[in-house]
Amino acid sequence: MRRIIQKSFQESARIKLEFLASHQDVIAAVVRDTVKALREGGKVLFFGNGGSAADAQHLAAEFVNRFIYERPALPAIALSTDTSILTSVSNDRDFSQVFARQVEALGKKRDIVFGISTSGSSPNVLRAIEVAKAMGMKTVGLTGCQGGKLAGMVDHALVVPSRSTPRIQEVHITVGHVICQLVEAQLFPTRSKR
Repeated sequence: MRRIIQKSFQESARIKLEFLASHQDVIAAVVRDTVKALREGGKVLFFGNGGSAADAQHLAAEFVNRFIYERPALPAIALSTDTSILTSVSNDRDFSQVFARQVEALGKKRDIVFGISTSGSSPNVLRAIEVAKAMGMKTVGLTGCQGGKLAGMVDHALVVPSRSTPRIQEVHITVGHVICQLVEAQLFPTRSKR
């Protein structure tokens, strides 16, 4: 047990540092585009499957409620939360359309979307990114492995250098937290200095 515990923590830390070394500028660009979208009256849309759906919900909650600072709510939606929409679109159309239909219905040109897929190959995430791009939204992909198709489709690709789903997800939530913190600091600088 101790060996597995140590290996898991060491591997997680190593992959996070590898990711950091090659993605600082990308993270900064994502923060700038997110701040721009919010300042211009846009919102943030998050989507993914399984653990990535949970990460989408987690990050949307950080924007709507607060991350570190007490401040006004920020508009963010996790597209994995409405079971009636998910099941109706899956039943009447196809599961590959569950996020795309919501992006089409809820998204506006000034919004920014975050597609989360550890493989970068989830058809419903890819389809939603296609719709978002066609509508003129900024797009961010959080992925792993070699990035899959997702990395080549988005404006900003955050590709974790690992094939391990748990390690990829650990980096995704860390980078998500960093983005939340920096967006708060940019939008509410006086609160962040308290």
